[in-house]
Amino acid sequence: MSLFFASPALVNAQVPSVLYEQATETSGNVIQYLQDVRAIDYFYGAMSSGGRWGGSSVHSPEQITRLMKLNNDHLAILKKLDFDKMSIYGKADYILLRQKIENNQVLLVNEQKQQKAAWLYVPFADSIYAFEQKRRRGTAVDGEMIANMLHKMLAVVKKAKTTVEAGNKIPEQQAQYAADLVDDIKNRLKSAYDFYNGYDPMFTWWVPKPYEALSSLLGEYAKSIRSKSDKKIFNDGSNIGGNPIGKDEINRQLKSEMIAYTADELLRLADQEMEWCRKELLKASREMGFGDDWRAAQEKVKNSYVPAGKQPELIIKLNDDAIQFINQKKLMNLPPLAEETWGMIMMSPERQLVNPFFTGGREISISYPTNTMSHEDKLMSMRGNNPYFSRGTVQHELVPGHHLQFYMNSRYKTYRQSAFNTPFTTEGWTLYWELLLYREGFAKTPEERIGMLFWRMHRCARITFSLKFHLGEWTPQQCVDYLVNEVGHEYANAHGEVKRSFEANYGPLYQLAYLVGGLQLFSIHKELVDSGKMSNIQFHDAVIKENHLPMEMLRATLLNQKLDRNYETRWKFYEFK
Repeated sequence: MSLFFASPALVNAQVPSVLYEQATETSGNVIQYLQDVRAIDYFYGAMSSGGRWGGSSVHSPEQITRLMKLNNDHLAILKKLDFDKMSIYGKADYILLRQKIENNQVLLVNEQKQQKAAWLYVPFADSIYAFEQKRRRGTAVDGEMIANMLHKMLAVVKKAKTTVEAGNKIPEQQAQYAADLVDDIKNRLKSAYDFYNGYDPMFTWWVPKPYEALSSLLGEYAKSIRSKSDKKIFNDGSNIGGNPIGKDEINRQLKSEMIAYTADELLRLADQEMEWCRKELLKASREMGFGDDWRAAQEKVKNSYVPAGKQPELIIKLNDDAIQFINQKKLMNLPPLAEETWGMIMMSPERQLVNPFFTGGREISISYPTNTMSHEDKLMSMRGNNPYFSRGTVQHELVPGHHLQFYMNSRYKTYRQSAFNTPFTTEGWTLYWELLLYREGFAKTPEERIGMLFWRMHRCARITFSLKFHLGEWTPQQCVDYLVNEVGHEYANAHGEVKRSFEANYGPLYQLAYLVGGLQLFSIHKELVDSGKMSNIQFHDAVIKENHLPMEMLRATLLNQKLDRNYETRWKFYEFK
């Protein structure tokens, strides 16, 4: 029996049919495309000795050509499908798959251009690629000939390395790609060597020494290329790196994520949302007796931290509070097994350097001081993870947040998670709950409101500082200062936040996706629930079962919107003053 209630169809709103809970008319095409790409990357990539493909940030020329042909083949298949006879769910998958393939094709074309510019750095590539091609089908090789080839390539690499080291600085993007290309070639050489070595007796007699010398030199060469990068070094005292991508690339990525706003418009959105937060914050500050000195009010809230060793107990209480509130308000039917099976771990001191607050997923990872941290760092961590700040985000990480997301994503339309994964959904769903719970009165005291507002201002600031950085307008230190001065972060926590944003494996749009995605879903909620077309339970049931979709396509499915096969992003979800 389903844990969610079935509902009759409502006027102007889609309550998904059980028929489309797991698949659509186009889901087979989505799965086929994903698996075809995987097959090509496996076969044409650097296969490990264990038969597994390790993945790479670059492709070989042969791999690029084959992937481009695959993309054209799948686009041709899509054109033959009868789009007009599909359900809204099939149409959504169709549009997103088409856009994904087209975007992948653009990325491959761009990589071809990058590769052409970087080819002068790898004059040894063709010889190693040819050796690797033989390995794929186990073609017999002449060990002496391979050893001679590798020995000759040793001189070629040495010359290339000397030229690079004596030359001028290399543009950052070109240097990074060229170094990655060398690393990939090194991995392909290892793949071929591991296959024959120890099995083919003459290969094993001839090849090991020249291989070891060449492999080592390739590693050194990649480092030399990276050392010649003209990557901007921020002499701002932050010790934080990063690579601003510029306005054109930001706007391109926004469009590919189906966000119909430019970087400049999102900066305006962030300012407007921050202004709203500030007004709410001043109200709470006055109720606490601090007048307009919101920093003093926030300081009192920060000093409410629990003693060392008590944070896990606090997390359990805050989680229970959120679930009880959601059930009382009848906001969503929460699966009991999801509530039962979330886990808890403690975050290491090393990870807390870039994750100063708890994070979540299938479990909640608690950020709180350990015995190895300095006295100052302990206090900063305790103050930054006080009960009021934590109250605003426990449900973001657990239920109905990321834990429930993982739980449901593994049960409904599972192909969408890998095909259409987007932070505007991943973080948008969880941030939306922060917005909704605040509106519904989850924060009952001014202290609790200040706690939730801290995070809301933090999300506004993420839009501002990440865009300002990538537009080349702010240094990392200015981003840190903004979080400290305008949001009220502890300095160490602000530094960790900015460091994580620009140095960890996050895309340039990831940090702004929290509030933008949350506002998108909040807008859909107003359109369907506040208008009376769906109940909260119907709405949240429908949304979570759609798995990963850009919010614009989620809205289209819920409204049964008229779509054409060439649909492009156009939805404006935000009202500017």
